[in-house]
Amino acid sequence: MSIGNSPDSPEDDRNSPADDRDSIGRALQQGRIAAGLTVDEVSASTRVRIPIVHAIEEDDFSRCGGDVYARGHIRTLARAVGLDPAPLVEQYDDEHGGRPAPTPAAPLFEAERIRPEPRRPNWTAAMVAAIVAVVGFVGFTMFNGTDTKDGAGAVAEGPAPEKKTTSPTTKPTPTPPRPVPSAIAAVPKDKVTVKLTAVDDKSWISAKASDGKLLFDGLLLKGESKTFQDDERVDLILGNAGPIELFVNGKKIEEKFESGAVERLSYAKGDPEAG
Repeated sequence: MSIGNSPDSPEDDRNSPADDRDSIGRALQQGRIAAGLTVDEVSASTRVRIPIVHAIEEDDFSRCGGDVYARGHIRTLARAVGLDPAPLVEQYDDEHGGRPAPTPAAPLFEAERIRPEPRRPNWTAAMVAAIVAVVGFVGFTMFNGTDTKDGAGAVAEGPAPEKKTTSPTTKPTPTPPRPVPSAIAAVPKDKVTVKLTAVDDKSWISAKASDGKLLFDGLLLKGESKTFQDDERVDLILGNAGPIELFVNGKKIEEKFESGAVERLSYAKGDPEAG
């Protein structure tokens, strides 16, 4: 009589593939714990909402809004807890059918922001403003007509203005045009100046000064530009970094960012160099 192999036999172990890697969520969780950070602290530093941080640490990426955003969140959280994001993003691609095609980032960040309720038009204020405008126009017209009549008499009684004559042989010397300083020369050397332009798509951006003051937080539409200055440092978060053209202290940043990726950057006097 032959005895079959038990489920725990060594032969079965040899036939089953082994993967010693931690899951992405567990790796991020262990990295956060090792860095001594709480979920609230990670959320505050990355601007990734607390429920999404919890979901990612449990390997639930359904709340990220798609593969592009999941990869961006993994990269952002990994950097926040001191991990190399490249292996985790590669692991995500292996487990979810490869690298996704880029998609616009605006719907995700618009969904995460709290939208104010639409304000109803104040018709009473509009009517009052219209009445004030009409009364003011009528009064101005009447006053201006009277003043014009009085002023005409004053001009008639006054001396005629002298006419400047120019000698026929003397030609006026043209004034040479003033040189226009270049964009780089116009940047103050004692400050850090950062200019962002959304070239071919919109992008959500956040900019803070060195003292933590929020300089801007919102969408930069296609073709729009924003310039920020500080005495020491400007910190940036780019929600859709691909379309952004970046100038720091008058010099163009040549680094090409990935469309749909979330980038955290910091620039100081003497840069451009990513922080």
